[in-house]
Amino acid sequence: MSEDNQTVISKFLLLGLPIPPEHQHLFYVLFLAMYLTTVLGNLIIIILILLDSHLHTPMYLFLSNLSFSDLCFSSVTMPKLLQNMQSQDPSIPYAVCLTQMYFFLFFGDLESFLLVAMAYDRYVAICFPLHYTSIMSPKLCVSLVVLSWVLTTFHAMLHTLLLTRLSFCDKNVIPHFFCDLSALLKLACSDIHINELVVLIIGGLVVVLPFLLIIGSYAQIVCSILKVPATRGIHKVFSTCGSHLSVVSLFFGTIIGLYLCPSANNSTVKDTVMSMMYTVVTPMLNPFIYSLRNRDMKGALKRVFQKKSLFRL
Repeated sequence: MSEDNQTVISKFLLLGLPIPPEHQHLFYVLFLAMYLTTVLGNLIIIILILLDSHLHTPMYLFLSNLSFSDLCFSSVTMPKLLQNMQSQDPSIPYAVCLTQMYFFLFFGDLESFLLVAMAYDRYVAICFPLHYTSIMSPKLCVSLVVLSWVLTTFHAMLHTLLLTRLSFCDKNVIPHFFCDLSALLKLACSDIHINELVVLIIGGLVVVLPFLLIIGSYAQIVCSILKVPATRGIHKVFSTCGSHLSVVSLFFGTIIGLYLCPSANNSTVKDTVMSMMYTVVTPMLNPFIYSLRNRDMKGALKRVFQKKSLFRL
């Protein structure tokens, strides 16, 4: 296409979710409730970990970062989705669209790396309990968190900069509820081979490798627990690993299916539903799966309320 025939795209149109108009209000209330649950659940965890010194441990350092990541990850897409469901103007400026994509990739990647760190922490705690404090030193824990933030910054920036090289012609309708990288690549009218190669290679390292490391860690945990000659060992396997692995599989499974192994038969509706699983459902479930139902968090909540009662007296 010649330079004269190219149209500079100043904004994109987000088609949103394929919801019939008569059900729009119902789904708006549902998504708003899910988003508020995500924000409230993750905020409670962050505040409790900050306030209670009993929770200043490696596991809760990772958990507070995961909660912050979940809160931001959901906030990158949900407010815009809710706004568009109530608005007649589903447009999003080009610069805002790229910014949304950058932070979407950033917090998605950050969650991936933090889940690996948490799996490693559980692996050391259960398989090497006597050496836990020496292995999971404050220096190592902080290094793992900092490394996660640095790697995610690099990955998100790489995709964003590569996307700015592309030309967008007359097509500006994104059949999604947010500025998804794969949807934007389909709209480009210039060569996207480098972008697709980076998605495949770097995406494989950022998504598949962490997933395999998490599965490996939990496999070692299961083997270690099964060596304990007691029926409680079996129960502990399912209580410790089952719920964690279900959320991890939901998060990584949908991402791998969407970006690394896309099917030619996948419809826009199917892609959108799969995206909802890891952008909305997983950040909402994580607070309940990882913390709000465990004894340490319940104890911290009780201590905070007790302190509040004493201050009133």
